[in-house]
Amino acid sequence: MTTLVFGHKSPDTDSTGSPLIWSWYLNEVKGTPAKPVLLGQPNTEAAFMLDRWGFDMLEIIEDVADDQACVVVDTNNPAELPANINGADVQQIIDHHKLVGGLETKGPIDITIRPVACTATIMFDLMGDDAAKMPENIKCAMLTCILSDTLEFRSPTTTERDREVATHLATELGISIPDYAAEMFAAKSDVSSFSDAELLRMDSKEYEVDGTKFRVSVLETTSPATVLDRKASLMDSMVTVAAEDGVDQVLLFVVDILNEEATLLVPNDLVKTVASKSFAADAAGDTVVLPGVVSRKKQIIPNLKV
Repeated sequence: MTTLVFGHKSPDTDSTGSPLIWSWYLNEVKGTPAKPVLLGQPNTEAAFMLDRWGFDMLEIIEDVADDQACVVVDTNNPAELPANINGADVQQIIDHHKLVGGLETKGPIDITIRPVACTATIMFDLMGDDAAKMPENIKCAMLTCILSDTLEFRSPTTTERDREVATHLATELGISIPDYAAEMFAAKSDVSSFSDAELLRMDSKEYEVDGTKFRVSVLETTSPATVLDRKASLMDSMVTVAAEDGVDQVLLFVVDILNEEATLLVPNDLVKTVASKSFAADAAGDTVVLPGVVSRKKQIIPNLKV
């Protein structure tokens, strides 16, 4: 049986690239038939990576069958995985997020969760000497994942190991990190073809705080004005998206990559309270700027209060 390799339901660059990387390793090094798949449409930066380095668009799956062999990457949260994940045969997890719990497996499995910024960094280390065998496009995917998750080393989640691996790959490939990161972020910033609802779901995670359910959405961009020009319609769409997704409120943080700050849209008193209690920010209008806030994992979700 072919092993499916996939990340979470809102595929960013790491959740798109890491399945490609690990499927290559399983197929070419371990001799295990494997196939990278997605659980949703990739974001614009992930789509740029696929096109830039000559990858075909990955198949998008809705669910997994009973006993389907699979490897889960870039998450360990059942809420971000197929509905039947506990019926599948999960054989391995490679992740860099906190352990959530709730996954059940058919037997003992190989789990690697490390406190680095990117799943691809962990994969590089797990491969050991075999990492040198990666073809150029797989190395490029790995570099893209690391630069994306670290925001070109701006994110507080960045570790020295992320930086070392990215620098090593860029040197091997003859790629200028600043120039390539600028290409990536330009692609990430082009969201003109997406509806408001798609933007709110593009890079988002569900999170509950004291009984209040949030969809915490982040849009990383070098052109925040492009998104903020749509704030009125985005705030209107929050109501529909929240109702459809069974949450109480959508929180949208527009992260300005270059200025290293986030703008939180404030459509109502609940979000005003969140801004005040979570970030000591006085939301007098319908937006509030949060200097230095760029990471959902390290700076946003851990601080959320209602």
